[in-house]
Amino acid sequence: MELTVPAVVLAALGACCYAGAARLQHSAVRAAGTGETLKMASLLGLLRDRRWLLGLSLLVGGTALHAVAVAIGPLIVVQPVGVLALVLAAVLDARQSGESLTLQRLAPVLTATLGMGVFVVLAAGNTGSVLAPLTAVTDALLISAGLLAVLGLLGALSSGGRRCLALGVAGGVSYGLISVLIRLVSQRFQLSGEVDPLALLGIVAALLVGGWCVQQAYASGPPHMVVACLTVVDPLVAVGMGVGLLGEAAGTGPAIAVLELACAAVALAGVTLIALRDNKNSAPPGGPDSGAPDHERVLAAAHATSPLTDRTEP
Repeated sequence: MELTVPAVVLAALGACCYAGAARLQHSAVRAAGTGETLKMASLLGLLRDRRWLLGLSLLVGGTALHAVAVAIGPLIVVQPVGVLALVLAAVLDARQSGESLTLQRLAPVLTATLGMGVFVVLAAGNTGSVLAPLTAVTDALLISAGLLAVLGLLGALSSGGRRCLALGVAGGVSYGLISVLIRLVSQRFQLSGEVDPLALLGIVAALLVGGWCVQQAYASGPPHMVVACLTVVDPLVAVGMGVGLLGEAAGTGPAIAVLELACAAVALAGVTLIALRDNKNSAPPGGPDSGAPDHERVLAAAHATSPLTDRTEP
């Protein structure tokens, strides 16, 4: 019990790292000027970008801090703290764009945060430890592959905030799958001392797919939208598979189940509102002027619309 306060502090620091990582990597991806689709060559080029690498370091550090926090503190207290990354990302994004933090701007963020926080508290307080079935790894991989295929198709057929939303959710599905597979690997190792190679391959594949989806989402929308997708969808997928595939909520009563579904709906509604708002208000990403200061973008736009630019050289 005496480790609860240090665990909360570590989780809060981890949330700060996540928000900073999103801001830095998003800035690096948008500065690459590749439009809404991040090419493989540009993705490899980001490995030489100091901002992107610093963001990666913050991401790794935040993950380590959160893992330690969960290990030393109660999940029901620690897990909701990670949702602070969504609020911090929204604040950083507003400061970067020069917008004021009005209640209207923060309402979707707070909606997603509140819904996710209550959902995690309810789920953590009604979860038991049971032995997963032998087919759990295969089932988790098949379900996730189907979801990722649909989300990938939606991302390919859309643009702007909707593309960012689809690919951000895909990243959340991938990271939620990683949590489930790690749980299954741990269970099997404790039971028989063996490690499931299919689960390990699934973890590696999910890391690669999730990382790719997140970088593509950065190219299409603001960082706080991506963070919203990750902080909401990741726990929803992990808890959902824990309930449906691992049977960890067999003792949950119908009233609690209804409350959990309602909180999940509220959290997803908040993320959807963020996506719709930013799809309407944000400028198209990419292009040579995407990383330029405001006054330079204004001058470039004036030059592009000037009648003088339509003249052809003799």
